[in-house]
Amino acid sequence: MRVTIELERMEFRAPHGCYDLEKVVGNRYHVDLRLDVEIGDAPERDDLLTSVNYLTVYEMVAEQMQRPSDILENVGWRILEALHAAFPQIVSSSVKVSKLAPPLGGKVGKVSVTVSK
Repeated sequence: MRVTIELERMEFRAPHGCYDLEKVVGNRYHVDLRLDVEIGDAPERDDLLTSVNYLTVYEMVAEQMQRPSDILENVGWRILEALHAAFPQIVSSSVKVSKLAPPLGGKVGKVSVTVSK
């Protein structure tokens, strides 16, 4: 059986950006994640071991968010690479990383990058 797992609006403070100040003070981010997962009969058996543990996914995203990057594309790519390595059940995935109130010289609510695998 294939299921879709989504973790939405995970919020982090992280040191991403190409400006030195961003790496020191950080910015606020939202991360939205979608995983298409082949889990066999896990729903019928009520078995977490053959599914994907949401807590583990969150912790892996949080870990990648704390590693500084110059560009959001790198952050998204790292998140998906780590998740696919940890969970071979993942068939496809996408992650949207949004920087809230980015320092672009004017009022901008957020800038987002979506990476798919």
